[in-house]
Amino acid sequence: MPATNSEFEFKGVNHLALVCKDMAKTVEFYRDVLGMPLVKTIDLPGGRGQHFFFDMGNGDSLAFFWFPKAAEAHPGISAPAALPTQGDFSSAHGSMNHIAFNVPAEKFDEYYERLQAKGVAVTKILNHDDSDTQSSDHMHDGVFVRSVYFFDPDGVCLEFAAWTKTFGDHDVAHDPMTADGTKREGLIVQKALAENDVAEMVPAE
Repeated sequence: MPATNSEFEFKGVNHLALVCKDMAKTVEFYRDVLGMPLVKTIDLPGGRGQHFFFDMGNGDSLAFFWFPKAAEAHPGISAPAALPTQGDFSSAHGSMNHIAFNVPAEKFDEYYERLQAKGVAVTKILNHDDSDTQSSDHMHDGVFVRSVYFFDPDGVCLEFAAWTKTFGDHDVAHDPMTADGTKREGLIVQKALAENDVAEMVPAE
């Protein structure tokens, strides 16, 4: 059964707002290279900048601000300094590490080749699995998502991701780390096990 939210009815992402250095280059990349329709443009009042919206499918938008006096980017702090497999992929607390665009699994290899043909510098394809390395160079039944990563003109890390299997109860199996580097035991794993026990006790209709 799909996961449900009992508190709020969320319908995906309305928009994610980022900040760019050059709106013209941003339009050229997202509209002309990635093919996202530019659906709304705004000149902010009082000369405070611009706000542009790109359609990224499913009714969701990727938005960019341009501010005349915005601070310079700080790779490794506000965003990763390197792509996965190519260096340190970490970023600061509260930062946006990367954006993953959902693409059809059956078109993943075609899209990978298309990015390369457009001159986009991409990582190798990562077939994420539950092995010790958490990635495979080839597809197999244990792969749950396929990924390729690349940067936009401002160093925002982007990903094309394709789900390849449906998650089950066994996929929630790790307790979370705390700020001091220890695990918060029981917060997730024991709760998941208890919920599974209750679910098994409820007779099927």
